Amino acid sequence: MSNVIDIRGLNKSYGNVTALDDVSFEIEENKIYGLIGRNGAGKTTIMHIITAQIFASKGELTVFGEHPYENQRVLSQICFIKESQKYPKSYRVIDAIDLSASLFQNWDQAYALSLIEEFRLPLNRKITKLSRGMLSAVGIIIGLASRAPLTIFDEPYLGLDAVARSLFYERLMEDYIEHPRTILLSTHLIDEVSRLLEHVLVIDQGKLIINEDAETLRDRAYTVVGPGSKVEEFMVGREVLHRESLGSFASVTVMGSLGIVDRQSAEQYGLELAPVSMQQLIIHLTNDKSDRKVADLG
Repeated sequence: MSNVIDIRGLNKSYGNVTALDDVSFEIEENKIYGLIGRNGAGKTTIMHIITAQIFASKGELTVFGEHPYENQRVLSQICFIKESQKYPKSYRVIDAIDLSASLFQNWDQAYALSLIEEFRLPLNRKITKLSRGMLSAVGIIIGLASRAPLTIFDEPYLGLDAVARSLFYERLMEDYIEHPRTILLSTHLIDEVSRLLEHVLVIDQGKLIINEDAETLRDRAYTVVGPGSKVEEFMVGREVLHRESLGSFASVTVMGSLGIVDRQSAEQYGLELAPVSMQQLIIHLTNDKSDRKVADLG
């Protein structure tokens, strides 16, 4: 399987502010990636560098094996749906759709129109008159119908209600299965999209702290609950991510996979074990002040 994106030692600084700090990763073709991190973590900077909208201060980047800057061969294969997509003031929904049809080689007009019906968008309404959710739906429809070899969604769900978000996730997975391509999804709603993701990249304070297959990441941590003294005995030699006291009881989130011996030990102590959601794991990791590195998770 070839790589769509190769990034090596990427740095980006704005004066004295470091937005990206020695970031390296690869993105393979025909997989769904999640790019996750808190506001200001560096996600948007990475997406803007990949799509040649800003330059890196240092490092190497190739997209489809080439440098993307002023490279129409590369840029014509990318559809980047921004959180704050701008259109000319006179544009209606149908104008944005027609423009997109002229930009993307794999565009499916029939599919775009069917999505417009599903998302209940008024074709002739000016985009400036759309609600925030409707504007997000326009971007989602363009991203899906483009069928671009590299499709990037930056917070695509803003303003959408739960029903519309669920529709987006369903159509994304259905069309990805039928028309495989590389999808990079930047989002805060980690638990909602976790079942879609095949690989997870987590950025925190400009550093890449997680670069793992989603299935592996799901088994990375667990929670132990029980009498505080018993929990402390069980925790000896284990890596603690998060700790809470509940009266005489304690709840501790532990980094590591559960084995048979761990389960037997917990049972002997009378402790309860529970899985940790991907969202909770990432929250704990990005709240960690110990400057965790990718290597620590390997």
